[in-house]
Amino acid sequence: MPIFAYRGRARGGRLITGQVEANTPHAVAAQLRERRIMATSVKQTPEPLRLKIPGFGGKVKDKELTVFTRQIATMINAGLPLVQSLEVLASQQSNKQLKKVLTKIREDVEEGATFADSLKRYPAIFSPLFASMIEAGEAGGFLDTVLNRLAGYIEKSMTLRRKVKGALIYPAVIITVAVTVVIFLLIFVIPTFKALFEGFGAALPLPTRIVLETSRLVRAHLLAGLGMLVGAAVGLRLYYRTEKGKGTIDFLLLRLPVLGELIRKVSVAKFTRTLGTLVSSGVPILQGLNITARVAGNKIVEEAILKTRSSIAEGKTIADPLRASGVFPPMVVQMISVGERTGALDAMLSKIADFYDAEVDQAVANLTTLLEPFMIVFLGVVVGGVIIAMYLPIFKLVTVVGR
Repeated sequence: MPIFAYRGRARGGRLITGQVEANTPHAVAAQLRERRIMATSVKQTPEPLRLKIPGFGGKVKDKELTVFTRQIATMINAGLPLVQSLEVLASQQSNKQLKKVLTKIREDVEEGATFADSLKRYPAIFSPLFASMIEAGEAGGFLDTVLNRLAGYIEKSMTLRRKVKGALIYPAVIITVAVTVVIFLLIFVIPTFKALFEGFGAALPLPTRIVLETSRLVRAHLLAGLGMLVGAAVGLRLYYRTEKGKGTIDFLLLRLPVLGELIRKVSVAKFTRTLGTLVSSGVPILQGLNITARVAGNKIVEEAILKTRSSIAEGKTIADPLRASGVFPPMVVQMISVGERTGALDAMLSKIADFYDAEVDQAVANLTTLLEPFMIVFLGVVVGGVIIAMYLPIFKLVTVVGR
């Protein structure tokens, strides 16, 4: 999401500036109202152009954020003041961006700002979920407990993301290698066979003629084809950034065979884990649902969560709008309904999240099992087909000579 720079007035007229992540300026104003800040200026910050080199640069990784969260929780639990804890952790950071940000946060806290308000000024590193949980922990006097919960949440989110990426990397690599080999054959190897076949003086088999014509087209229009692919990828990415595009693509993704079910289970696990962590940390349910919707990762799931938030604001239950959305399985809706009635919603959400973490494991295993034979057939048909098509005329020539 874009980042907006804002200026506003808090209670007492104190001037506050910072940055916040949101979809629109209206969403920024709504977030600031929740924090009891009256916005006077909201402007979108231009995205800087930077050369990104893998392994270098200023991005803060989830692992580094988890280590920082665990360490500051331990220090606060041991009785160290927050300012001193931030100073120690900033001094030992190897990540330059995180070191710089922690130093600024320490300075803000020394000047009287709350830890949560200081974190909200850096939404690119500390998500709304992170800042809101810290705010609840500060207000309730159990900051170390909240920090430990946050570290656990980030770790489980990393594990979930790693599982999904692992399931998708294998087919992506296989397809990339297969396409690269075929393009290499069409550009460099097939023309050699063409010169050989021209001396046969006989009609070539249909598969061979198809491969030769494909080779000619690839060599003649390779750059144009690559340009079209890049243009299509950029166009799809830009379309996905629009509200309509994101909704359409996410809707189609949820209805893909096998992969759609995996996406649904990941979304359910993420929703229940996030909301359960927020509720158990003392974040109000309406604010928790608002944050959960922003980190849902799927437009259809996000809309279902926002409808749930509106339902609760009108005095209704969480379960009914989730059931009406058709996104969440009946078992999830029923367990959430039981959690609402018994007053143990946070515990029930955590149980659902644990269950769906295991379901994601099974879905990833099923996807990998299904993809392996598909990849073998794909390689055999594409690469093997090209090679066989090139040898068919030679086999035909040997048969004629043998007669």
